[in-house]
Formats: sequence, C-alpha cells, structure tokens
Amino acid sequence: MKKIMFHSLFVVFMVSMLVACGSEGEDTTSASNDSEDKEILKMATSADFPPFESYDTEGNFEGFDIELAHAIANELGYDLEIEDMNFDGLIGALQAGRVDMVMAGMSATEERSKNVDFSKEYHRSGEMLISKPDAEVNSLEDLEGKIVGVQLGTIQEEGAETLSEEYGFEVKKVDDSSVLVQELNSNRIDVAYMDKTVAVGYMDSQGFVGFDDPTTSSPGMGIAFPKGSELVEEVNAILEELEASGKIDELKDQWLSEYE
Repeated sequence: MKKIMFHSLFVVFMVSMLVACGSEGEDTTSASNDSEDKEILKMATSADFPPFESYDTEGNFEGFDIELAHAIANELGYDLEIEDMNFDGLIGALQAGRVDMVMAGMSATEERSKNVDFSKEYHRSGEMLISKPDAEVNSLEDLEGKIVGVQLGTIQEEGAETLSEEYGFEVKKVDDSSVLVQELNSNRIDVAYMDKTVAVGYMDSQGFVGFDDPTTSSPGMGIAFPKGSELVEEVNAILEELEASGKIDELKDQWLSEYE
C-alpha cells in the first residue's frame, strides 16, 4: 500500500515539474519574441566628423549626432542600427531605401531638399578655413594661388567652388575630413575648408590656425529622410520635446561646448 502511494505521489510530482518547466519555456519564448519584434531604425552616418560622429578607442560610434539619434530611437520605441559610409553616398542610400534616416552633420540645403526631406534644424555651426601657422593665411584674399581641401559631397565643397572663382585658388576634394588633416600636415594642401565646430576641434588637437568664412550663412544641420517619409513629422515632434526638456542642450554641453 505504501509502495502504491509513494508511486502515485512521485507521478504527481513529475507532472507538476513538467508543467512548471513548460510554463517557464513559454515565458522565455514570449520574451524573446518581444525583443525580436521590436522594430529597427536604420541610420547612416559618415563617422569621420568629430565631435558629431566618430569612433571611440574601442571601435564604437560616439558623438553628438550618435547620442541624439539614440534618444530619438528610444522615444520612437525602436532599436537603432548605424551604418558608416562615405558622406557623398549618404543621400543615395536614402534614395535606394537602404536606410531610414541620415545624421551626419548634414546642412539642410535647398539643393539637397530636392532629393530628401529634412527634419527641423537641430544645430548650426558655420564654416571655417584652417591652415598651419606658417602658411600665413589670414583672409580670403590670402587664398590666391593656394590649394584648398574640402570633403566630397559637403556644403563646403559647393562653397569652395564658388569662392575659388573670385579668390583664385585650386580646390582639392577628398573622401573624409580626417584626410584633410593628413593633407594639411603633409603640405599637400595649404588650407582646409570645413564645418566650424569640427575645425575648432582640429585647431585644438593639431595646432592649426583659422578664420571664419565671412561670406556664408549656411543652413543649420537637419536629419535627412527619404522623400515622403512619415518619420519626419514624428521626429520633429520628438526634437521639440528634447529641446523643451533640455536634453539637446545637455548633449551640446557634453559634446560641443569646448568647440564653440
């Protein structure tokens, strides 16, 4: 009798354990599915543009744009996926549908707006010309006969082409801003023409000197989207919330304050 009772209790115990294990397995699967079901927000950038986007010593993306993009994705409820590419390929990536948005210190020009939609402005820098101290380039008039380097696809490329006609200098185009620094240090160019915030960073780290371009009033930076993207309205609302909460000012203090 005791043997039969023991056997019955053992069977009940084993069934209970199986049910419990099954329940735990179902919960784990459900949690996994919830994570897998979270939408991905694909962003392209050109990570050669500190302090807006670059890599840290461990090879991770960092910078003002990167932090702001994560804040936006979080508000949208998406996981952020970032792809690095040359600046002059960013708009093409949007048009081809490879990415959902671009954040790369991109000025929201009228010309670019023909091919993409922009968010509201989230930062404004201006342009600057930098050189080695012994180049003695202190004004636009000093550029005559010089070689001025610019990054392909940037607003500075457009500006340099226009200025060169009036001030008589040669324009040399390179793929990214870090190459401009190499070109300056190796004397393959005399001057680099770039975003002011980025230029100040290189002046501090490389010992360059420079001056503001007095001829331009460039549009501010915007987040670029494919034409007709529904994200524009949503992201604009989030940018307004982040401005009102002081989050954008906090990120500017963290990443940009020492460059302005």
